[in-house]
Amino acid sequence: MIHNKMLYRGILLIALLGASPLQAGPIDVPAHEHESKVGLVHEVNHEVDRAWEIYHRAALGGTVASPALQADIEQQLHEARTLVTQAQEAADRGDDRQVEELCKQVRLHAARAIESSQERKK
Repeated sequence: MIHNKMLYRGILLIALLGASPLQAGPIDVPAHEHESKVGLVHEVNHEVDRAWEIYHRAALGGTVASPALQADIEQQLHEARTLVTQAQEAADRGDDRQVEELCKQVRLHAARAIESSQERKK
């Protein structure tokens, strides 16, 4: 008898919740106030990822010109990552000028790292 009461209560609860207007729907995420600058930061972050991939392929292939150059490339890439973080923080604050300046620096570091990674041993 107790099991039947629990079963009926469970069925009733499921029926009530199933018909509830409180069902989950899509979450509306408000647009970021500085969406274009956030997009720019996202873009340069991908450029840094690409530079790391190119560097890793060269390092694993043993084609990086020298250990000193390898250390320089790693320094460039770490600096680029730090600048990406700073650019994201600037975008969150709405400092568009700083975002653009930092992204320009990120691109410079990533380009140098890629160029150096493609320099072959002699």
